Amino acid sequence: MAVRLIAIDIDGTLLDSRWQLPEANRQAIVQAAASGIEVALVTGRRYDFARPIAERFSCPLTMIVNNGALVKSKDGATHLQHLLPRETARAVLAATPVFRPGAAVVFDRPKENQVVFENIDWEDPSRKSYFERNREFIAQASPLESCLTEDPIQVMYSGPVGRMREVEAVLRAHPRAKQYALAVTEYEDRNFGLVDVIHPACSKGATLAEWAARRGLKREQVMAIGDNLNDREMLEFAGLAVVMGNSVPALKSLGWLETLSNDQSGVAAAIRAYALEQS
Repeated sequence: MAVRLIAIDIDGTLLDSRWQLPEANRQAIVQAAASGIEVALVTGRRYDFARPIAERFSCPLTMIVNNGALVKSKDGATHLQHLLPRETARAVLAATPVFRPGAAVVFDRPKENQVVFENIDWEDPSRKSYFERNREFIAQASPLESCLTEDPIQVMYSGPVGRMREVEAVLRAHPRAKQYALAVTEYEDRNFGLVDVIHPACSKGATLAEWAARRGLKREQVMAIGDNLNDREMLEFAGLAVVMGNSVPALKSLGWLETLSNDQSGVAAAIRAYALEQS
């Protein structure tokens, strides 16, 4: 079947290693949209953190953000929402006190107080650029649980890879582990990782499947491109799965098609080889 929906991860996939959008990728996506293919950016980023990327495209884009917790249009209209119950978020925070310095609670809010930390070190070298780019959305609350006046999108942990593997192990062994899902992202070259605690029915793949069904599309008509651990479910769902040349070894070992790296416009190469030439 011809590809009718392309799901594309952002960091490490659509963007190069300097977080820039290669012109070849932009052109290939615009061309795909012009040929009638729907394009979805499927990311762990929040909507407002992903929106500047989406605005680089003149074509319509679907935005599956927060690892599948929300589906929005470029203009911010919400089409699907799967929030984490606040009591589950409270239990998660209670179970991980030693990881509190790298914890945040993320909300679906218009602007202010979207990302709440207990304490913020604005000079932390591993987070400084994120803090600077998201300053208008960030707030503090102490204790962190006090911010849970409504259901959040997720509880987010960030820090060195080894530390994030520790918090992942704690959360997977927790008695209430079935009440949430984990989305894990690792950048070993930067020694930086993310663990997102989201609604138990959520993943990039589960929400992509839900969205495709709403669009009347079969999985055989869906192509997905990704590079990291949190992309696995959407790659497993897609009828045509493509991993980046710079993908983590765990994805490369699964035998999917492989394109060029993100520094070689691998997204453009994949779209032209497997979607545009087949449409």
